[in-house]
Amino acid sequence: MRILLLNQCFHPDHVATAQHLTDLADELVKDGHRVTVVAASRGYDDPDVRYPVREMWRGIDIRRIWTPGLGKKAKWRRLLDFGIFWANATRILLFLPRQDVTVCLTSPPLISTLGTVMARLKGGAVVPWVMDLNPDEAVAAGWLKAGGLAERALTFVQNWSFRRASRIIALDRFMADRIAAKGVRSEVIHTDAPWSHDQAIQYEVAAREAFRAEHGLTGKFVVMYSGNHSPCHPLDAVLAAAEQLKGEERLHFLFVGGGSEFKKVQAFAQAQALKNITCLPYQPMEKLSGSLSAADLHLVVMGDPFVGMVHPCKIYNILTLGIPFLFIGPDQSHGADLARRLNDPAHGRVARNGDVPAIVQQIREAMELGPRPVNTAARELGAEFSHSVLCPKLVGVIEQAAAGH
Repeated sequence: MRILLLNQCFHPDHVATAQHLTDLADELVKDGHRVTVVAASRGYDDPDVRYPVREMWRGIDIRRIWTPGLGKKAKWRRLLDFGIFWANATRILLFLPRQDVTVCLTSPPLISTLGTVMARLKGGAVVPWVMDLNPDEAVAAGWLKAGGLAERALTFVQNWSFRRASRIIALDRFMADRIAAKGVRSEVIHTDAPWSHDQAIQYEVAAREAFRAEHGLTGKFVVMYSGNHSPCHPLDAVLAAAEQLKGEERLHFLFVGGGSEFKKVQAFAQAQALKNITCLPYQPMEKLSGSLSAADLHLVVMGDPFVGMVHPCKIYNILTLGIPFLFIGPDQSHGADLARRLNDPAHGRVARNGDVPAIVQQIREAMELGPRPVNTAARELGAEFSHSVLCPKLVGVIEQAAAGH
């Protein structure tokens, strides 16, 4: 089959959607499919990074789109980048041959609509893989006014696309419920979490110690937030906790990744002169085992309004490694569901957003217990979300979509 993958990010970008889409493309090629990827030519987090406009990589035909790379400092910059991506993606898709299936992720927002339009012009099935749900997320973040003209227009377009999809991939039960509420038939919705990178990431003592030594963390109890720093994952309470705990010499907070809120973390640490905070950029896949293994307590954060719109996919790597985590978010959410399933308060901790005293208490308790041995129960739970289980399952859904179209 001819399969088109459409998203802003792809290999060698390090953001989560790029990594998952790269895994999927690899699996599709192994199954004998002809895979084309259309993505941006600039790095997601650093637009100064440029990738080849056209290349064949591991049997995957990659077509990359030029955008001006205006960055995320203002809404108009992001909108212009998105608009030019859409325009150039349209040009590329018009000249591609008919695809049996188009798999659309959700960056830029509503890109599945473009995939749907092209499929209706040329034929073929469309499978939106909903990594985040817009314009719902934009309304929850305050970027769009609920009930306003722009929100109503974007919701109409989104619903039109979703209702014409052959399959829709929701990431958890909360997202599936939101999609169903838009009038999408239940048999179209498949709830499949994004897999861990267990094929590439494992707990490595030597890599842990080397990473900690490299960044001056030897002998410290490391509390880590790794991944996308966005308004959907509010870190204000975590930063307030770091300020309250600045007198704990053994304790250190490590923020790894990027996103629109990453510079705010850096600015807070500088403004408050907090020496217990270190910020590092996204780590390449070959260093991710050492980076993630370096934590003694991982942080997973979900903003209350964003349940069912975004997904805490970082938690699967954490479970795979067997390292304790603190989930900060609402009780009715996927992260809290997993903590309850683990049923080990010393390993899967929970606190509410904004509850700084509770967050401080949970971190203190974890530090007093000290570094924990790798948790077998956590790793068994994480195995349900492994690459070997979930990636082939998604390939099967895509193949079914083509067969049923």
